[in-house]
Amino acid sequence: MNWIYLLCTSLLFICCGTSSGKQQGVKEEQPQEKVQTVVEPAVIVPIFDADSAYSFIEAQVNFGPRVPSTITHRRCGDYLVSKLEGYGAAVVTQDVELKAYNGDLLKARNIIAQFQPEKQERVMLCAHWDTRPWADTDPDKANHYKPLPGANDGGSGVGVLLEIARHLATVPSNVGVDIILFDAEDYGLHENDSHLWSKHRHSWALGSQYWSINPHIPAYNARYGILLDIVGAPGSKFLYEGYSTHFALEIVNKVWQWAGKLGYGNYFVNEEGGSITDDHYYVNSILGLPCIDIINCDPDSPNGFGPYHHTMKDDMQWIGKSTLKAVGQTVLTVIYNEK
Repeated sequence: MNWIYLLCTSLLFICCGTSSGKQQGVKEEQPQEKVQTVVEPAVIVPIFDADSAYSFIEAQVNFGPRVPSTITHRRCGDYLVSKLEGYGAAVVTQDVELKAYNGDLLKARNIIAQFQPEKQERVMLCAHWDTRPWADTDPDKANHYKPLPGANDGGSGVGVLLEIARHLATVPSNVGVDIILFDAEDYGLHENDSHLWSKHRHSWALGSQYWSINPHIPAYNARYGILLDIVGAPGSKFLYEGYSTHFALEIVNKVWQWAGKLGYGNYFVNEEGGSITDDHYYVNSILGLPCIDIINCDPDSPNGFGPYHHTMKDDMQWIGKSTLKAVGQTVLTVIYNEK
Protein backbone atom coordinates (compact mmCIF):
# COMPACT_ATOMS: atom_id res chain seq x y z
CA MET A 1 0.00 0.00 0.00
CA ASN A 2 1.23 3.47 -0.87
CA TRP A 3 1.19 6.34 1.58
CA ILE A 4 1.67 10.09 1.63
CA TYR A 5 3.90 11.17 4.48
CA LEU A 6 3.16 14.71 5.65
CA LEU A 7 5.63 15.90 8.25
CA CYS A 8 4.50 18.21 11.01
CA THR A 9 8.03 19.64 11.17
CA SER A 10 10.08 20.67 8.18
CA LEU A 11 13.32 19.23 9.56
CA LEU A 12 14.04 16.11 11.59
CA PHE A 13 16.93 16.37 14.04
CA ILE A 14 18.49 12.99 14.73
CA CYS A 15 20.80 12.49 17.72
CA CYS A 16 23.71 10.28 16.66
CA GLY A 17 26.37 8.64 18.85
CA THR A 18 29.70 10.53 19.07
CA SER A 19 33.17 9.12 18.48
CA SER A 20 35.20 8.02 21.52
CA GLY A 21 38.19 10.03 20.25
CA LYS A 22 38.95 13.57 21.44
CA GLN A 23 40.02 16.56 19.46
CA GLN A 24 43.57 17.59 20.26
CA GLY A 25 44.08 20.92 21.92
CA VAL A 26 40.50 21.16 23.17
CA LYS A 27 39.85 21.11 26.89
CA GLU A 28 37.42 18.42 27.91
CA GLU A 29 34.17 19.94 29.15
CA GLN A 30 32.17 18.73 32.11
CA PRO A 31 29.32 16.36 31.19
CA GLN A 32 26.09 18.21 30.60
CA GLU A 33 22.58 17.05 31.37
CA LYS A 34 21.13 15.29 28.37
CA VAL A 35 18.20 17.02 26.74
CA GLN A 36 15.72 14.75 25.01
CA THR A 37 14.75 15.88 21.51
CA VAL A 38 11.07 15.30 20.82
CA VAL A 39 10.11 14.85 17.18
CA GLU A 40 6.42 14.83 16.34
CA PRO A 41 5.44 11.73 14.37
CA ALA A 42 4.57 11.99 10.72
CA VAL A 43 0.93 12.24 9.73
CA ILE A 44 0.10 9.33 7.45
CA VAL A 45 -2.51 10.11 4.82
CA PRO A 46 -3.67 7.29 2.53
CA ILE A 47 -3.43 7.70 -1.23
CA PHE A 48 -6.87 8.38 -2.71
CA ASP A 49 -7.58 5.99 -5.59
CA ALA A 50 -9.56 7.80 -8.29
CA ASP A 51 -10.12 4.56 -10.20
CA SER A 52 -11.81 3.08 -7.15
CA ALA A 53 -14.00 6.16 -6.66
CA TYR A 54 -14.94 6.05 -10.35
CA SER A 55 -16.06 2.43 -10.01
CA PHE A 56 -18.23 3.34 -7.02
CA ILE A 57 -19.96 6.03 -9.09
CA GLU A 58 -20.42 3.66 -12.01
CA ALA A 59 -21.98 1.06 -9.70
CA GLN A 60 -24.59 3.59 -8.57
CA VAL A 61 -25.41 4.65 -12.12
CA ASN A 62 -25.80 1.02 -13.14
CA PHE A 63 -28.71 0.68 -10.72
CA GLY A 64 -30.57 3.32 -12.71
CA PRO A 65 -32.07 6.58 -11.40
CA ARG A 66 -32.14 6.60 -7.58
CA VAL A 67 -35.45 8.37 -7.13
CA PRO A 68 -37.08 7.83 -3.71
CA SER A 69 -39.89 5.26 -3.64
CA THR A 70 -38.54 3.33 -6.64
CA ILE A 71 -37.07 -0.18 -6.73
CA THR A 72 -33.77 1.08 -8.16
CA HIS A 73 -33.51 3.52 -5.27
CA ARG A 74 -34.06 0.76 -2.72
CA ARG A 75 -31.55 -1.57 -4.34
CA CYS A 76 -28.87 1.11 -4.51
CA GLY A 77 -29.51 2.02 -0.88
CA ASP A 78 -29.00 -1.61 0.12
CA TYR A 79 -25.73 -1.62 -1.84
CA LEU A 80 -24.48 1.51 -0.05
CA VAL A 81 -25.33 0.11 3.39
CA SER A 82 -23.58 -3.16 2.53
CA LYS A 83 -20.41 -1.42 1.31
CA LEU A 84 -20.16 0.78 4.40
CA GLU A 85 -20.78 -2.12 6.76
CA GLY A 86 -18.14 -4.09 4.86
CA TYR A 87 -15.66 -1.32 5.68
CA GLY A 88 -16.33 -1.78 9.38
CA ALA A 89 -18.59 1.19 9.99
CA ALA A 90 -21.42 1.10 12.49
CA VAL A 91 -24.29 1.89 10.13
CA VAL A 92 -27.69 3.21 11.12
CA THR A 93 -30.44 4.30 8.77
CA GLN A 94 -33.34 6.70 9.09
CA ASP A 95 -36.19 5.21 7.07
CA VAL A 96 -38.78 7.95 6.85
CA GLU A 97 -41.67 9.09 4.71
CA LEU A 98 -41.18 12.65 3.52
CA LYS A 99 -43.70 14.80 1.73
CA ALA A 100 -42.52 16.59 -1.38
CA TYR A 101 -43.73 20.06 -2.36
CA ASN A 102 -46.12 18.56 -4.94
CA GLY A 103 -47.70 16.16 -2.46
CA ASP A 104 -45.69 13.07 -3.43
CA LEU A 105 -44.90 10.84 -0.44
CA LEU A 106 -41.28 9.74 -0.61
CA LYS A 107 -39.94 6.59 1.02
CA ALA A 108 -36.56 8.02 1.97
CA ARG A 109 -33.52 6.65 3.76
CA ASN A 110 -30.68 8.61 5.33
CA ILE A 111 -27.62 6.37 5.70
CA ILE A 112 -25.19 7.12 8.54
CA ALA A 113 -21.85 5.29 8.76
CA GLN A 114 -19.93 5.82 12.01
CA PHE A 115 -16.20 5.12 12.12
CA GLN A 116 -14.79 4.80 15.64
CA PRO A 117 -18.14 5.73 17.19
CA GLU A 118 -16.61 5.62 20.67
CA LYS A 119 -14.60 8.79 20.01
CA GLN A 120 -16.14 12.05 21.16
CA GLU A 121 -14.11 14.26 18.81
CA ARG A 122 -15.66 13.81 15.35
CA VAL A 123 -15.78 15.12 11.79
CA MET A 124 -18.83 14.73 9.55
CA LEU A 125 -18.62 14.11 5.80
CA CYS A 126 -21.78 14.03 3.70
CA ALA A 127 -23.32 13.86 0.24
CA HIS A 128 -26.76 13.14 -1.19
CA TRP A 129 -27.34 9.76 -2.82
CA ASP A 130 -30.70 10.29 -4.53
CA THR A 131 -31.11 11.59 -8.07
CA ARG A 132 -33.33 14.21 -9.66
CA PRO A 133 -36.71 12.73 -10.69
CA TRP A 134 -36.99 15.14 -13.60
CA ALA A 135 -34.49 16.23 -16.27
CA ASP A 136 -36.26 19.56 -16.20
CA THR A 137 -33.48 21.64 -17.79
CA ASP A 138 -32.77 19.20 -20.62
CA PRO A 139 -32.66 20.85 -24.06
CA ASP A 140 -35.28 18.34 -25.20
CA LYS A 141 -38.59 19.20 -23.55
CA ALA A 142 -39.69 15.58 -24.00
CA ASN A 143 -37.25 14.71 -21.18
CA HIS A 144 -38.52 17.26 -18.68
CA TYR A 145 -40.40 14.66 -16.64
CA LYS A 146 -37.94 11.78 -17.05
CA PRO A 147 -35.53 10.73 -14.26
CA LEU A 148 -31.87 11.34 -15.03
CA PRO A 149 -28.78 9.12 -14.50
CA GLY A 150 -27.26 11.35 -11.81
CA ALA A 151 -23.62 10.37 -12.27
CA ASN A 152 -22.22 13.74 -11.19
CA ASP A 153 -25.21 15.17 -9.33
CA GLY A 154 -25.58 12.53 -6.65
CA GLY A 155 -23.17 9.80 -7.67
CA SER A 156 -19.87 11.68 -7.53
CA GLY A 157 -20.02 12.81 -3.91
CA VAL A 158 -21.05 9.35 -2.75
CA GLY A 159 -18.29 7.72 -4.81
CA VAL A 160 -15.64 9.90 -3.19
CA LEU A 161 -16.99 9.16 0.28
CA LEU A 162 -17.04 5.40 -0.33
CA GLU A 163 -13.37 5.54 -1.31
CA ILE A 164 -12.63 7.53 1.86
CA ALA A 165 -14.56 4.92 3.86
CA ARG A 166 -12.40 2.18 2.33
CA HIS A 167 -9.31 3.84 3.82
CA LEU A 168 -10.90 4.57 7.19
CA ALA A 169 -11.44 0.82 7.49
CA THR A 170 -7.70 0.10 7.51
CA VAL A 171 -6.07 3.37 8.63
CA PRO A 172 -7.99 4.86 11.58
CA SER A 173 -7.94 8.64 11.85
CA ASN A 174 -7.24 10.49 15.09
CA VAL A 175 -10.86 11.62 15.28
CA GLY A 176 -14.06 9.70 14.69
CA VAL A 177 -15.63 10.20 11.28
CA ASP A 178 -19.31 10.07 10.38
CA ILE A 179 -20.23 9.65 6.72
CA ILE A 180 -23.83 10.65 6.10
CA LEU A 181 -25.61 10.00 2.82
CA PHE A 182 -28.66 12.22 2.71
CA ASP A 183 -31.74 11.25 0.75
CA ALA A 184 -34.41 13.30 -1.07
CA GLU A 185 -32.11 16.24 -1.76
CA ASP A 186 -33.07 16.56 -5.41
CA TYR A 187 -36.88 16.33 -5.27
CA GLY A 188 -37.18 20.11 -5.20
CA LEU A 189 -39.25 22.48 -7.25
CA HIS A 190 -39.66 21.52 -10.93
CA GLU A 191 -38.44 24.14 -13.39
CA ASN A 192 -42.01 24.54 -14.68
CA ASP A 193 -43.09 25.43 -11.13
CA SER A 194 -40.38 28.03 -10.55
CA HIS A 195 -43.04 30.71 -10.09
CA LEU A 196 -43.83 28.97 -6.76
CA TRP A 197 -40.32 29.54 -5.41
CA SER A 198 -41.29 31.87 -2.54
CA LYS A 199 -43.76 29.28 -1.23
CA HIS A 200 -41.59 26.22 -1.74
CA ARG A 201 -38.02 27.48 -1.38
CA HIS A 202 -37.39 24.74 1.18
CA SER A 203 -38.59 21.94 -1.09
CA TRP A 204 -35.00 20.77 -1.58
CA ALA A 205 -32.76 18.77 0.77
CA LEU A 206 -35.61 17.04 2.59
CA GLY A 207 -33.38 14.30 4.00
CA SER A 208 -30.88 16.69 5.54
CA GLN A 209 -33.70 18.83 6.93
CA TYR A 210 -35.09 15.74 8.65
CA TRP A 211 -31.68 14.67 10.00
CA SER A 212 -30.84 18.17 11.24
CA ILE A 213 -34.03 18.15 13.33
CA ASN A 214 -33.69 14.47 14.27
CA PRO A 215 -29.97 13.58 14.31
CA HIS A 216 -29.10 9.90 14.71
CA ILE A 217 -27.60 10.74 18.12
CA PRO A 218 -29.39 13.25 20.38
CA ALA A 219 -27.37 16.47 20.68
CA TYR A 220 -25.05 15.23 17.95
CA ASN A 221 -21.94 17.32 17.58
CA ALA A 222 -18.85 17.35 15.40
CA ARG A 223 -16.01 19.77 14.87
CA TYR A 224 -17.31 20.53 11.40
CA GLY A 225 -18.91 19.00 8.33
CA ILE A 226 -17.89 18.83 4.67
CA LEU A 227 -20.55 18.32 2.00
CA LEU A 228 -19.56 16.98 -1.43
CA ASP A 229 -21.98 17.71 -4.26
CA ILE A 230 -21.33 17.66 -8.01
CA VAL A 231 -17.61 16.98 -7.60
CA GLY A 232 -16.85 14.84 -10.65
CA ALA A 233 -16.87 16.93 -13.82
CA PRO A 234 -13.54 17.24 -15.69
CA GLY A 235 -11.94 20.61 -15.13
CA SER A 236 -14.24 21.51 -12.23
CA LYS A 237 -13.75 24.77 -10.36
CA PHE A 238 -14.68 24.86 -6.69
CA LEU A 239 -15.29 28.43 -5.55
CA TYR A 240 -16.04 29.78 -2.07
CA GLU A 241 -19.75 29.01 -1.63
CA GLY A 242 -21.66 31.81 0.12
CA TYR A 243 -23.35 29.93 2.98
CA SER A 244 -20.12 28.04 3.65
CA THR A 245 -18.14 31.24 4.17
CA HIS A 246 -20.97 32.73 6.23
CA PHE A 247 -21.28 29.82 8.65
CA ALA A 248 -17.85 28.17 8.54
CA LEU A 249 -15.20 30.43 7.00
CA GLU A 250 -12.42 28.86 9.07
CA ILE A 251 -13.20 25.43 7.61
CA VAL A 252 -13.36 26.79 4.06
CA ASN A 253 -9.92 28.34 4.53
CA LYS A 254 -8.53 25.10 5.97
CA VAL A 255 -9.76 22.97 3.07
CA TRP A 256 -8.71 25.40 0.32
CA GLN A 257 -5.28 25.90 1.91
CA TRP A 258 -4.66 22.15 2.02
CA ALA A 259 -5.80 21.86 -1.59
CA GLY A 260 -3.25 24.51 -2.55
CA LYS A 261 -0.45 22.76 -0.66
CA LEU A 262 -1.28 19.51 -2.43
CA GLY A 263 -1.12 21.17 -5.85
CA TYR A 264 -4.87 21.33 -6.52
CA GLY A 265 -5.22 25.10 -6.61
CA ASN A 266 -6.47 24.91 -10.18
CA TYR A 267 -9.54 23.06 -8.85
CA PHE A 268 -9.99 24.85 -5.50
CA VAL A 269 -10.01 28.44 -6.69
CA ASN A 270 -9.69 31.35 -4.28
CA GLU A 271 -12.70 33.23 -5.60
CA GLU A 272 -16.14 33.98 -4.25
CA GLY A 273 -19.02 31.98 -5.70
CA GLY A 274 -22.76 32.23 -5.21
CA SER A 275 -24.84 30.95 -2.28
CA ILE A 276 -26.48 27.58 -2.89
CA THR A 277 -29.33 26.12 -0.85
CA ASP A 278 -27.88 22.66 -0.43
CA ASP A 279 -27.80 20.08 2.38
CA HIS A 280 -25.17 22.06 4.29
CA TYR A 281 -27.52 25.04 4.61
CA TYR A 282 -29.85 23.08 6.89
CA VAL A 283 -27.03 21.41 8.82
CA ASN A 284 -25.84 24.93 9.63
CA SER A 285 -29.14 26.75 10.13
CA ILE A 286 -31.08 24.03 11.97
CA LEU A 287 -28.49 21.96 13.83
CA GLY A 288 -25.89 24.70 14.19
CA LEU A 289 -23.04 22.46 13.03
CA PRO A 290 -20.52 24.40 10.89
CA CYS A 291 -20.61 22.70 7.50
CA ILE A 292 -19.17 23.72 4.13
CA ASP A 293 -20.12 22.77 0.59
CA ILE A 294 -17.56 21.68 -2.01
CA ILE A 295 -19.60 22.07 -5.17
CA ASN A 296 -18.72 22.80 -8.77
CA CYS A 297 -20.08 26.10 -10.02
CA ASP A 298 -19.83 27.43 -13.55
CA PRO A 299 -20.55 31.17 -13.63
CA ASP A 300 -20.48 31.10 -17.43
CA SER A 301 -23.26 28.48 -17.61
CA PRO A 302 -26.90 29.64 -17.90
CA ASN A 303 -27.89 27.49 -14.90
CA GLY A 304 -24.75 28.23 -12.89
CA PHE A 305 -23.49 24.65 -12.91
CA GLY A 306 -22.81 22.95 -16.24
CA PRO A 307 -24.46 21.67 -19.44
CA TYR A 308 -25.15 18.27 -17.83
CA HIS A 309 -26.95 19.64 -14.77
CA HIS A 310 -30.49 18.26 -14.41
CA THR A 311 -30.34 16.81 -17.93
CA MET A 312 -30.18 13.32 -19.39
CA LYS A 313 -26.50 13.99 -20.14
CA ASP A 314 -25.54 13.59 -16.48
CA ASP A 315 -23.87 10.25 -17.08
CA MET A 316 -20.36 8.80 -16.74
CA GLN A 317 -18.97 11.03 -19.49
CA TRP A 318 -19.13 13.84 -16.92
CA ILE A 319 -16.92 12.05 -14.41
CA GLY A 320 -13.22 12.93 -14.53
CA LYS A 321 -10.76 10.94 -12.47
CA SER A 322 -8.40 13.89 -12.03
CA THR A 323 -11.21 15.88 -10.41
CA LEU A 324 -12.12 12.97 -8.14
CA LYS A 325 -8.47 12.72 -7.13
CA ALA A 326 -8.22 16.42 -6.28
CA VAL A 327 -11.34 16.38 -4.13
CA GLY A 328 -10.74 13.02 -2.46
CA GLN A 329 -7.07 13.57 -1.63
CA THR A 330 -7.82 17.01 -0.23
CA VAL A 331 -10.59 15.76 2.06
CA LEU A 332 -8.51 12.78 3.18
CA THR A 333 -5.62 15.10 4.04
CA VAL A 334 -7.87 17.42 6.01
CA ILE A 335 -9.41 14.73 8.21
CA TYR A 336 -6.18 12.78 8.79
CA ASN A 337 -4.48 15.96 10.00
CA GLU A 338 -7.05 16.45 12.74
CA LYS A 339 -5.50 15.90 16.16
